Amino acid sequence: MSKRLVLASNNAKKAAEMQALLAPLGIEVIPQSALGVSEAEEPHFTFVENALAKARHAAAATGLPAVADDSGLCVEALGGAPGVQSARFAGEPKSDARNNALLLQKLAGVSDRRAYFYSSVVLVRHAEDPRPLIADGEWRGTILEAARGEGGFGYDPLFWLPDLEQTAAELDAKLKNSLSHRGAAMRHLLDRLKRHPL
Repeated sequence: MSKRLVLASNNAKKAAEMQALLAPLGIEVIPQSALGVSEAEEPHFTFVENALAKARHAAAATGLPAVADDSGLCVEALGGAPGVQSARFAGEPKSDARNNALLLQKLAGVSDRRAYFYSSVVLVRHAEDPRPLIADGEWRGTILEAARGEGGFGYDPLFWLPDLEQTAAELDAKLKNSLSHRGAAMRHLLDRLKRHPL
């Protein structure tokens, strides 16, 4: 019998990525939207605090264990921005197209285009879990001057991987999962889950 775990996100692509990674452990990932859970506030300055707030919110609303990630793009020349504001970089409503346009505008004429994606993943067994499982990962690349590729989401079409000579949006899903910040964080989380099962 599979164990049920709420994903504190309404992002269908993120849910599919997490389900693929957790299925081998017999864990069924249910997006919070399927259970009528609203999005949590993300008022914090760090990825880990926001991920923990989202996981606790989903666990409190459903009574089930919950997993959340907070991830974003950190650009060296922008002092780490957009960082925790990555999804709302260009304001509300959230828009990948407007976020990407603003990033290109802010980097116009900037030669240092180093950047990394960072992901903090937090799993709580219940809303008051005193010892959440916490994992993180990062993925380094540079920012292009124009978008390339149709896959992925967010800033993927601008995130260039010099070793592969492709953007994150040009990678197939399996390769992206093996390389990405979220993939790295999830593998770290899986190792911890094997030692501390649900």
